[in-house]
Amino acid sequence: MMAMMGLAGALQRFFPDRLLIEQFIAVEIALALLGGFAPIAIYAAWGMLDSHFLLVLYFFVAAIGFLIGFELPLVLRINASLGRRLPSNLSLILSLDYVGGFVGALVWTRFLLRELPLTETSFLIAGLNFAIATLTYLYFRLSFRRSQVGSGESGAARPGILAPAAIVAVAICLVLGFAHNRDWSLELEQRLYDDRIVFSETTRYQRIVLTHDSARDDYRLFLNGNLQLSSSDEAIYHEQLVHPAMSLAEETRRVLVLGGGDGLAVREVLRHPEAGSVTVVDLDPRMTELAREHPVFRRLNGDSLRDARVQLRMAAGVSGGARRPVFVETDRLTPAGAAAVEEVARVDVVNVDADRFLDGLPGQWDVVIIDLPDPSSVELAKLYSREFYRKLARVLSPGATVALQATSPYHSREAFLCIVRTLESAGYAVVPYHDDVPSFGRWGFVLATRGKESSETLLARARQASGFPDETRYLTAERFQAALVFGKGELYARNQEVNTLMRPVLLGLYLHESWLTD
Repeated sequence: MMAMMGLAGALQRFFPDRLLIEQFIAVEIALALLGGFAPIAIYAAWGMLDSHFLLVLYFFVAAIGFLIGFELPLVLRINASLGRRLPSNLSLILSLDYVGGFVGALVWTRFLLRELPLTETSFLIAGLNFAIATLTYLYFRLSFRRSQVGSGESGAARPGILAPAAIVAVAICLVLGFAHNRDWSLELEQRLYDDRIVFSETTRYQRIVLTHDSARDDYRLFLNGNLQLSSSDEAIYHEQLVHPAMSLAEETRRVLVLGGGDGLAVREVLRHPEAGSVTVVDLDPRMTELAREHPVFRRLNGDSLRDARVQLRMAAGVSGGARRPVFVETDRLTPAGAAAVEEVARVDVVNVDADRFLDGLPGQWDVVIIDLPDPSSVELAKLYSREFYRKLARVLSPGATVALQATSPYHSREAFLCIVRTLESAGYAVVPYHDDVPSFGRWGFVLATRGKESSETLLARARQASGFPDETRYLTAERFQAALVFGKGELYARNQEVNTLMRPVLLGLYLHESWLTD
């Protein structure tokens, strides 16, 4: 986009001074059309084209950048033709451009991005370009200022019939696009998923989509288009993540779950009757709300977030959160014949960044389950950093155990091993393990403790782990022992760096050296 803006700025000098106003109106109308329909068109290309999606993407990027590069030079030339001196001309146009950009950025980040889908926001922004084109036409049409611009043979004429016709046509297109963009988005989004979408919503933080395969009765959760779980095999993942850590910890009375807003990891924690308190920290309040209220999530997580033992408390210095009631059915019947419900407890819900949560977190935990998304962005990579793991150490009780998901040791081996190294560099004894989850492929986990225990001692204890709950659907002691075994060379890493806040090498390893099979 920046390159095309520069190219347009260089090429505009070859355009004649005739019809400057018409050129400006044409640029604004074209920006309105391209900018308004770009997101929905790119979305359609992603869902409908097996290849050449990037051609569509870069066409819109290049075209919009080229038109933006024409705007300022045209305005400067129009003002110059009206007799405005160069210093005041530059001062007026550039100050309005920069201040307008600042105001636009505030509106974008503080309101539009949070409250509206991108396809709808694009039409609102396109409306600004359309309004500028319309006002420009009306101003020069009604005030006869057009005659002062340009000196060609048609210089004294007012804008012709093409300008109002184009304005009316674009207005119709933008109104129709704004009115139907959500319906179009839903139709296009369904093309991205094999199964029927039964729920979708865009929150401040992510796009949540739930699909259902009725033939297999399989529900799948996608966040920002990335598969998070399949109800047909999620037990493999969540049981491997939770039960080894619970069985190896000296105490399991206080459990901290970072991430896991869907409540499925909490479901496994609650299978241990000695777990007296479970604290869940998830960034998106809508995710935890769905886990508590949506019937599909409630069925999958066994109403885990409604359990009175689940205490989602606020940490010092973190705003937000609310107290929610916990209800259970009683033996009494309502007048309608249904089982009466009774409030048995109130729990606190906190929805914050896990890193901020640890900054002001009082108390200590016996087990910490880290069920965070893969380190696919700068914000997520910091939650896999050495600094983060050192913060975590401050809230661990003696003999505490940490378990975390660590992406795929097969498809993203360098990233997996970087997480292992980073934990070791933060002073932890670590034991990696893995299992095959059909929906994801081979998936990796890490057990960790911090204290005098070595990695070798922790591995020896892990090989003796037992006492998993009888209610597990998949995990046995023997299956966990097998998960500790890696093939020849699978724990060898070419890169030996650790992930830190100042040098987030994990992000590069995950984005550029992952999901390759050769």
